[in-house]
Amino acid sequence: MNHKIELISFKLCPFVHRSLILLNEKGADYKITYIDLANKPEWFLKISPLGKVPLLKVNGEVLFESSVINEFLDELISPSLHPTDILIKAKQRAWVEFSSTLVFDMINWVKTSNADDFNKAKQVFESKLHMIEQELQGAFFGECFQLVDIAFAPILVRLSFIENNTPAVLDGFPKIKQWMESVTVRQSVDKSFDQELENLFINRFKQQGSLLLGSDKKD
Repeated sequence: MNHKIELISFKLCPFVHRSLILLNEKGADYKITYIDLANKPEWFLKISPLGKVPLLKVNGEVLFESSVINEFLDELISPSLHPTDILIKAKQRAWVEFSSTLVFDMINWVKTSNADDFNKAKQVFESKLHMIEQELQGAFFGECFQLVDIAFAPILVRLSFIENNTPAVLDGFPKIKQWMESVTVRQSVDKSFDQELENLFINRFKQQGSLLLGSDKKD
């Protein structure tokens, strides 16, 4: 059965990025529609209960929240990217939730312009990186590329952007660095971002006065 799939997106959103990578990994036929979150269209507000992206429109129905969307897409389009062992599957779902908190920790670290706040944000972010470093086995959480890897992939992509501009941010995290390098060159991930996304990401935080990336903030 053919399904009409449309992903409602904002270019910089890491949560939308998860669903885009999954659709690429599944080889799905889909449409992507970008909106401006600073000027949300009326049609979007009518169908988005939380006023956030991503939204997934499938055969006229609307889903929201990236983890729910990805679970649905994984069931809709075979083969599944979840492990079959129910305990391992549950653990990976827990790490998906963990990855969502890590997104915000990363943003707090990158955007901070105050030295004291920067050090605090860095400590919080790196403490979670240490947890991941201990959990990682080989290049991925499991033996193959799975939903949990996709959940972390937008973070790894953005860490690669940061490393391109501020080298050695992953010193002390060799497994994460290897994971980042493996994930970002995977075809489904590589085709999900381009130089424009890196420029948008870096310039946005420079304009906010980022201590990490250097400030382009205008007084």
